[in-house]
Amino acid sequence: IRRLADDILDTSDLTVHQLRRYLLEKFGESGRQRLPSLNVVSFGFKFGIPLDADLVFDVRFLPNPYFERNLRHRDGNDPKVEKFLLKQKETGEFLERIYSLLTYLIPQYAAEGKNYLTIAIGCTGGRHRSVMVANAIAGNIKKQGRAVKVLHRDVENE
Repeated sequence: IRRLADDILDTSDLTVHQLRRYLLEKFGESGRQRLPSLNVVSFGFKFGIPLDADLVFDVRFLPNPYFERNLRHRDGNDPKVEKFLLKQKETGEFLERIYSLLTYLIPQYAAEGKNYLTIAIGCTGGRHRSVMVANAIAGNIKKQGRAVKVLHRDVENE
């Protein structure tokens, strides 16, 4: 069989990433870097970290709308909760830093051959801060012309 082969590849010293890159160059998407499919998930730490998360960010340092009587029963999709959080200096600073980090990281994951990337944003219960921040991150990614899916895993949990 070896004599009949057009190519012989010794994989003994290759990592899985090197092998994948070789196979794509030889038989697939040569010269084309495919960006990963992006998912942004909000969650509550009290319900556990999403098992499929690649990047996890904790936003429990942001002021909690739960302690505002008129916001407690709303969630992070509500414009009043969003307005409350965006008025906080920490929220704006955090979002700018996250946007910058993700602008750098997403192409790095693509270069490594990652086909999907799940970004998880957590707060205590997964109803207010994480939802609003996940929406903001997804909106920023969409502004860059990238498709992104958003899931608010725990928004209905008590």
